Formats: sequence, C-alpha cells, structure tokens
Amino acid sequence: MSGKSPPTTGRNEPVTLFHRLLAGLLLIVAGTAQAQDPAQLRIGYQKASVSLVLAKEHGLLEKRFPQTQIQWIEFPAGPQMLEALNVGSLDLGSTGDIPPIFAQAAGADLLYVGVEPPKPQAETVVVPKDSPIRSVADLKGKRVAFQKGSSSHNLLLRLLQQAGLALRDIQPLYLTPADARAAFESDKVDAWAIWDPWYSALLLGGSARLLADGTEVGLSGPFYLSSREYAGAHPDFIHQVLDSLNQAEALTRSDEAGSVAIMARVTGLSPEVIAETFKHRPPSPIHPLGDADIAAQQRTADLFLAERILPRAVDINAARWRP
Repeated sequence: MSGKSPPTTGRNEPVTLFHRLLAGLLLIVAGTAQAQDPAQLRIGYQKASVSLVLAKEHGLLEKRFPQTQIQWIEFPAGPQMLEALNVGSLDLGSTGDIPPIFAQAAGADLLYVGVEPPKPQAETVVVPKDSPIRSVADLKGKRVAFQKGSSSHNLLLRLLQQAGLALRDIQPLYLTPADARAAFESDKVDAWAIWDPWYSALLLGGSARLLADGTEVGLSGPFYLSSREYAGAHPDFIHQVLDSLNQAEALTRSDEAGSVAIMARVTGLSPEVIAETFKHRPPSPIHPLGDADIAAQQRTADLFLAERILPRAVDINAARWRP
C-alpha cells in the first residue's frame, strides 16, 4: 500500500474549500464586531428601573459584550443621572419625561436614543381613603404634595389643565416621596401626586384611594439617553445594548415570579408590592423615538414653559438620535 492519502473526488473539494472560506469569514466578522465595541460602558440606573435592574442582575450585557467593561452606576433620580451624562462621567442612562427637558434647557448635549411605552397607570394622584375629594376639580385650594420637576409634576399639571385649573389654583407642596408619604399619613396634605412603587405600597396598605391616573393625559417616556459624542461613536453598539435590555424586559412576562423576587431584593420592597407594580406596567420594549414620541415630549416642554417652570424653550427634535 502506498502512504499517500486516497484521492478525493472533485465534488468534495469545492465543498471543503467553501466551508473553510465561510469559517474564515465568520471569524473576521466576529473579530471586527468585537473590535468595534467600546472598551467601556458606564450605564446609569435607578432601583425602580425594571429592565435595567434585571439586565444587571442577570449579567446580560456582560455576557453579550465580553470585550467591554460594563460599569453600573446607581442614581437616586433622573436629574443627577443626566448631569453625569452631560459632564462625561456616564455613557447611557434612563429617566422619566421631565429631567431630559430641563437638561436640554440647561444646555446639555444629550440625545434621546430610545423610549419605552408610557405607564399611565403607574402615575397617580391619591387622596386619603375617606377624603371628600372626588374629582381633580375638587383639588382647588387644597394642599397637594409632589416632587418638583418629576413625572408627577407633569401629571398634575395636565390633570389640572383638563379640569380647567392651573397650579396657582392649588397649594403645591414640593416634597420628596419619602417626605410626602410622611405628610400624607399624618394628614398634613390633602392629595399626593406619586408614581410606583409608592402608589402600589399605599394601595396595598389600604390608606389611600386613587383620584386620577395618567390614562387620559398623553404621557410619554421613560427615555434612554446618551451623550451626543458617545452615541455618534458607537451607534451599532447602542442598538445592541437596547436589544439586550429588551431581553431583560421580556423576563417580566416569561419569568414573572423570578423578576418580582429580584426587584423585591434590589428595592427592599415586599414581593407583594412589586407584584402590584407589575400590574400597572404594560409590556415595555424599547424602541427608537417616532414622531408621536417627539410630539408628546414637545407638548410637555411647552406646558412647563407656559407655566414658567422651564427657563427657556427647547426643541425636542434637535435632541433626537438619528443613527
């Protein structure tokens, strides 16, 4: 017997060559994709941000982008997060509808890179259970607590507008949620404009009654924002990050019990409260801002300008991401 290998058929040689070429091409593509991923992603989140918290706890970004150092930075609220974005110490963050408007008015060069569907049932005005107040119109002359510059501020302005009232027709009390809850429970305010999970905790506690929510007022957000520089340098990467966050969001339905347990542990709230917040939360996939999203956010900015709360006019469309 000769030591030579048996001859191959002419039919197999092209197939083998094709497979080798294909394998090489895939390696090149994979290497190119990894080379394009940034060295670092600093992502801001709040404890109540469901998609971000679930992505963090499941390590979704770390698994998808092994070449990128993922740094999670917790913030107490949106304004602080956007300030960090503006000064270059953060790359991506999520916040409600009002902080980006004030950031833009202050000259921050940020871009809206994504938006979730609004959650109108999670934005509420509540009154004590036995209160004689039965409609938003009944708030005239009453003490109403809310966080200034928050989504609740926006909700209250819109509800008052619908009822033919303005902020000057009530007694506004600018309180943080913790201070507002103490005032509410000690009967020092007549109503409280507040969001989840505070609302769900009140509801389960039996001490409050829903007066109105955001169902009929055309709310927008939450939004995902990045600096113009970072978004411009890494558009494909940001698309992939948002896709990973959508995978995390889908876990609220495919693994609701597990998601409730994680959110309860992270926030320190009871699983019952978290489960109640999920009832007020529709499916919330992130998508690029459309014309309707821009128009809704512009209406909010114009309302705050008309109420002399916003220092100057802003053009929301100028901060729209166009990758």
